[in-house]
Amino acid sequence: MQKNFQEAIQNPIFKTITEAAELLQLECYVIGGFVRDYFLERGTPKDIDIVAVGSGIALANKVATLLPGKVKVSVFKNFGTAMIKHEGIELEFVGARKESYHRDSRKPVVEDGTLEDDQNRRDFTINALALSLNKANYGMLIDPFNGISDLKSKIIRTPLEPAITYSDDPLRMMRAIRFATQLNFQIALPSLQAITEHNKRIEIISKERIVDELHKIMASSTPSIGFSLLHKTELLGYILPELVALQGIEEIEGQRHKDNFWHTLEVVDNISETTNNLWLRWAALLHDIGKAPTKKFDKKLGWTFHGHEFVGSKMVFKIFKRLRMPLNEKMKFVQKLVLMSSRPIVIAEDYATDSAVRRLVFDAGDSIDDLMTLCEADITTKNVKKQKKYKNNFKLVRQKIKEVEERDHIRNFQPPVSGEEIMQTFNLKPSKEIGIIKDAIKNAILDGNIPNEYEAAKRFMIKKGEALGLKMM
Repeated sequence: MQKNFQEAIQNPIFKTITEAAELLQLECYVIGGFVRDYFLERGTPKDIDIVAVGSGIALANKVATLLPGKVKVSVFKNFGTAMIKHEGIELEFVGARKESYHRDSRKPVVEDGTLEDDQNRRDFTINALALSLNKANYGMLIDPFNGISDLKSKIIRTPLEPAITYSDDPLRMMRAIRFATQLNFQIALPSLQAITEHNKRIEIISKERIVDELHKIMASSTPSIGFSLLHKTELLGYILPELVALQGIEEIEGQRHKDNFWHTLEVVDNISETTNNLWLRWAALLHDIGKAPTKKFDKKLGWTFHGHEFVGSKMVFKIFKRLRMPLNEKMKFVQKLVLMSSRPIVIAEDYATDSAVRRLVFDAGDSIDDLMTLCEADITTKNVKKQKKYKNNFKLVRQKIKEVEERDHIRNFQPPVSGEEIMQTFNLKPSKEIGIIKDAIKNAILDGNIPNEYEAAKRFMIKKGEALGLKMM
């Protein structure tokens, strides 16, 4: 027995669409994420997909004429779609279609089709749900693949044969994993097997599309779900082989190291509990990336990863470039945090001297709070006593940072005496002596030998200049 869900489509915009469809004598339906999220009670999405059995562009133009005021219709002829923005909602109109694919492309050959054809081409059963906007059966649910049942069972399943679905458009493999992560659903076993069998097909997908899905996985509440599935299906090796290289535990002479891959996923989950900052989450994902290339066994020291932070920060640039991610301040932020990821840990394990904290704050600048958040997320030990000890140590470091900041104003500071003043004082032209004096002032302040104040810095400048054999004007 079919069910009616008029309560889902109470927004007046749907009545306007119905009226426009009547005038054009078209069938139309709301389909996809809007319907799915209604049944999941996830709130109303800001983007709504409307399918017309006929011209979606014509329907959009007609709707625009029925709405008050001047409504802009954005037409994308190449895709046969049109978009209207109305009262904070984006409505996308498309004609029902059927698709066929060539092996070397995810761009389909498109033909006009029926609603059934359109639902057949959808990626997952939960995204093939449609509600009628036609007067005769307004609000009627059309669910040919038992999508409602899959929503209740929390299953990601393809409407048609999964091997065909994923091979035709390999981006759907990423989407399956992304939806499983966002919704905390299971991917049906035949689907999971098909993704693994066809994982190499991901190579025909643009890096931008892959990264868009990665970002959505990263932005979810538990990103490890997605990265575990990417790893299980072996997709991750095509996208982030540097991450896969961290997996595994080696043992030599009874000494083992932890599995840095699974540790990394724990760190990402930990940091996701405290921040929505996407780039801070990326820093957590890549913070140990340099451990695979720097791993060595020493008979005296055991397993070492010397310089992994420096190597990792260099790898960040290569990863961002390969994935066509931004090579701007966002990348530099991730690089900086990877490079400095062990600094607060070293300070926390030792007695946090004012000098060490001042240098940490100076080097981290405005990223100091994010750096501390990353280091706190890096605590993954299951030993309750150790965990408590590490957390308390970081609390002490945070307190020390606050005290040093309030007293010495070190964050992003510039030496109180400028290069121009040094030149004027000693009648110098641009020379290495100016850099030597400036560095000496900076280090004197960071080491706590002089306060971060102009008069003290000037006296120190004169003393240092005289030690270099310079004469004042």
